Amino acid sequence: MAGKALILVENLSVPFDRRVWQESTTLRDAGWDVHVICPQGTKRDTEPHVEIDGVKIYRYPLRAATGGPLGYVQEYGSALRHTFRLARRIGPVDVVHACNPPDLLFLVARMLKRQGARFVFDQHDLVPELYLSRFDRGKDFLYRAVCRLERLTYQAADVVIATNESYREVAISRGGKKPEEVFVVRSAPAVERFHQVPLEESIKRGKPHLLCYLGVMGPQDGVDYALRSLARLRDDLGRTDWHAVFVGGGDTFEDMVAFSHELGLSDSVEFTGRIPDEDLLRYLSAADVCLAPDPLNPLNDVSTMNKIMEYMAMARPIVSFDLREARVSAGDAAVYAPANDESEFAKLIARLLDDPQERRRMGETGKARVTGPLSWERSRTALLAAYEAACS
Repeated sequence: MAGKALILVENLSVPFDRRVWQESTTLRDAGWDVHVICPQGTKRDTEPHVEIDGVKIYRYPLRAATGGPLGYVQEYGSALRHTFRLARRIGPVDVVHACNPPDLLFLVARMLKRQGARFVFDQHDLVPELYLSRFDRGKDFLYRAVCRLERLTYQAADVVIATNESYREVAISRGGKKPEEVFVVRSAPAVERFHQVPLEESIKRGKPHLLCYLGVMGPQDGVDYALRSLARLRDDLGRTDWHAVFVGGGDTFEDMVAFSHELGLSDSVEFTGRIPDEDLLRYLSAADVCLAPDPLNPLNDVSTMNKIMEYMAMARPIVSFDLREARVSAGDAAVYAPANDESEFAKLIARLLDDPQERRRMGETGKARVTGPLSWERSRTALLAAYEAACS
């Protein structure tokens, strides 16, 4: 049933977007002619048009949003114009596969559906919950607008791909999709990308233990919770036998660096920004405990966190807040503090630092999960089943 597929993504470049790249190569291996439209990166993925491993990628320039919700209106408007332009250039396709956010790409899908395409909606985020969690504006007119756009996207979709069972429930209950139209394709790390490298003691900056955070740094991602927890680890528990590294970037990166200074953590906390894979492996290989400080909010409770999956791929023990989907992902590979309780989060870090045997057991448990029941091999089967359903 293979044909020509067009994948639309707005919030990351490809192949930097690991999930989209895995989907692209899975479809390619199944015989599909895969085209991707995405934004250009700033330091990588900068070519306007490139073919990588048989996947044809078309990229457009995009300035990231600043200044709150209205900044996103400008960003998304620009992205939509470029996506329409490039989709017309690519021409008719058999399947258009749109990855959100934003929930605006259904407009491009509707154009292609008129030419005979089927529409697969790949729901990476619940945008109404994202809006509530990120902007703290309540259910205002913009919230009602994003709810409307989500409904229109569901209505246009022939098939919905959900990242977990919580998202699948939303697609059925709120989106009105039939159960047989919704497929769970979990995000899973490419385990061959994650492997131990020789320990470099210098990374720990002379301390016995290394703590590591990996991921995006946005308002809803909890880096501020992690920093306050580390301050409690030092002040309330008297622990100074650790160094912490925060890997990644985002629109609160500079604010979090400044906040670490306010808390007096400058000598104990390091921010690397985005780094190459080889450097990421150096930090994760040296980490004794990894941090998943995503606070309880409408989005985080039902979302699968890529950082948790990647920590498990590196066989690292995890401290997390007690969120529904965090437990589904990590199971016994993590310990869980009551939601948003920074004091308990700090105590769990201290407990794991003092128990190397438990850290080792948790790491082995996590590795087994991402190479077994949560592996991309399982997701690959679900993705191809979704395409078969769309095309039939």
